[in-house]
Amino acid sequence: MSTTNRVLAGSSGECCFTGFRHEGTPVGNKITIAEVPTYFVEGSAKDGSDAQRRILIFFADVYGPFYQNNMLVQDFLAQNGFTVLGIDYFMGDPVHSHDGEEGFDRAKWMEKSHKIAHEVIPKWWEAVNIKYGNEANYCVVGYCFGAKYTMELSNDDAIVAAALAHPAFLNEDHFRKIKKPLMLSCAETDHTFPLQSRRIAEDILVGRKAQYFFQVFSGVEHGFASRSDPSSPDGRWGKEQSAHGIALWFHRFLDESFQNGKGQFSGKL
Repeated sequence: MSTTNRVLAGSSGECCFTGFRHEGTPVGNKITIAEVPTYFVEGSAKDGSDAQRRILIFFADVYGPFYQNNMLVQDFLAQNGFTVLGIDYFMGDPVHSHDGEEGFDRAKWMEKSHKIAHEVIPKWWEAVNIKYGNEANYCVVGYCFGAKYTMELSNDDAIVAAALAHPAFLNEDHFRKIKKPLMLSCAETDHTFPLQSRRIAEDILVGRKAQYFFQVFSGVEHGFASRSDPSSPDGRWGKEQSAHGIALWFHRFLDESFQNGKGQFSGKL
C-alpha cells in the first residue's frame, strides 16, 4: 500500500481564470435547494425515457453555475436526457464578479469559497435526495474547482458514475478511493493537471482495477470544456466532444438504449 499522497491536480492557476465568453440563450431557471442557489434545467428525452429520473449534479468551475458558458453546457446535458442541478457553492460570489476590482485577493477568495462549498454541499445534497428520492439515478460532473467535490460525492451510494473536466485540487488518494466509473476529459496542455500527473492517476486507476475512461484533446488548454476560443477549430471540437463524451459516459451506466448502441444525442452546444 502506497504511503504517498502527492498532489496530482494542483490549485487553480491563471489558466483557471481566463477564457472566452460563449454566445447563446440559456433555458434553465434559478431555484433554491436547502437555501443554496441552484441552476435547474429539466431534462428532455426524445426516446420517451424518463429524463426526470436521471439527475446530473453539476459542480462548476470558479465562474459558477450561472455563468453564461456553464449554463449553456448544463442546457446541452439536459437536452440529452438529464435533469441538471448546478449548485452555486459560491453563494452568489463567483470569481468574475470581482473583475476589475482593485485590491481583490484571489487567494483569500479561493480559501473562503472552499470553506463555503464544504459547508453547503452536504445539506444541499441531502435535500436533493429528499426531493428526487431513492428511485432516481444520480451522476456527477465537476469542472476545475468542482473536481474535488465530484470525487468526494461520487463515493456516495446513490451516485452511479462520475466525470471530470480539466480538474484541479486532486491528490493521489482521490483516485485510490474512487468506487464508481470515472471519466476524465483532459487538455493536452494543462499546468494544473499535467501529463505526468495524468499518467500517475491512470496508473492508480489501473492498479485499483477501476472502471475509467480518459479523453485527451490536442491543441487545447485547461478550461477548454467550458471557456474555449469559439474561433479555434480545436477549441470548438474539444468543448463539443467533451460534453458529448460526458453525456454518453453517463448514459452508458444509466440507460439500456445507450448500452446497446441505440441511443442518440440531440441539440447543439
